[in-house]
Amino acid sequence: MKKSIKAAIAASMLVSPAMAANMENPLYLPTAKEFYSKLSNGVMLKVADDSAAHKDKGHDGKVEFPIIRIQEELGYGITDRWAVHGSVQYTHDDDISRTGLSAGRLGTTYRILKMYNGFIWDVYGDLHLGGLGEMRGQYNIAGDQAVAVSTMAQLMAAGMTKEQAAPYALGKALLNAHGVIDYDNYSNGMWGFHFGTKFGKTWNNKLTTSAFVEVLRTFGDDNSRIRIVGDNAPILPGYSTALVLASKGAPSEVTAKFKSTTEVNAGANVFYQMSDRWSGGMWFKYNHHADQGIEEITTQVAPDLEPVKKALEQKLADMNDGFDEYIVGLSVAHQFTEHAQVALYGEYTFDTAHSRSQNGTDAKVEAGVRMNFKF
Repeated sequence: MKKSIKAAIAASMLVSPAMAANMENPLYLPTAKEFYSKLSNGVMLKVADDSAAHKDKGHDGKVEFPIIRIQEELGYGITDRWAVHGSVQYTHDDDISRTGLSAGRLGTTYRILKMYNGFIWDVYGDLHLGGLGEMRGQYNIAGDQAVAVSTMAQLMAAGMTKEQAAPYALGKALLNAHGVIDYDNYSNGMWGFHFGTKFGKTWNNKLTTSAFVEVLRTFGDDNSRIRIVGDNAPILPGYSTALVLASKGAPSEVTAKFKSTTEVNAGANVFYQMSDRWSGGMWFKYNHHADQGIEEITTQVAPDLEPVKKALEQKLADMNDGFDEYIVGLSVAHQFTEHAQVALYGEYTFDTAHSRSQNGTDAKVEAGVRMNFKF
């Protein structure tokens, strides 16, 4: 009889531990027919690093603040082990005139294991919603002045007049053109899939440790719209990149087919239930963002601009704009009612960025509040 009572008590603790319903727990999964919402409102500060892209824009070392970040995550438990969920994130940064959907997912999680000793193992798959909006931006292009001047001097030394040499020199300057994109939004214009797994263990219904790893595969397409703006600085007396492009009938904007990418995210969490009302957590995340690249500029151009188009395709085949993020975070949460919880969180991000990346920072910090509800 005593053994039966002990077994029943142990079973009830495993089925419904005190913090199983805590939505800040990294292993939280809604029970059957349970709906949840997590609404995060954050403010970020960034200090741009001295990458070549930031220098080209005159933005190296500049402070971006406040950057507003809002994220909504919704989910529903189909069974106690199977849930569907989706999330969207909106970011607004006035300092670089960039705004829009910065993250989006729609997917499902299945709990493969839920063992008596507190060990849990989940697998999940999410549709990457980057294709909901096109990638938009402005490509500021400048011809190579040094090449133009050098070519001009060589042709004039060979007997050409200034008027005869100028078209050749300007054409060669365009073949060596360089530029940087000012992004209007955060969408990469591509659809894709996240595949991941998460596992962890709970001790004494108070301490939970967990880890996850996931892969994101995007599928390249030409869901983009890029305005082409020539630089007005002279590359030869009386000629600028803007003037040469206009004279050759360059389109005001183009679409480009971007290459597919593979990215990896991983992380670990520690969560502690201090009381029925209070809990806290800390985490580390690693995000690898791949270099982007253009396979083809799909917009038709005038015959005179075909060599320039091909040169730009070669130059942008590997944009060398990848970056890696190392994120550390802390949170504290208070359970107001059985159905409502509020958490305060903060994150600091260290990163390493490639030379053409516009995402490298000397400092990046975010703080915010998250409101959790379940029904």
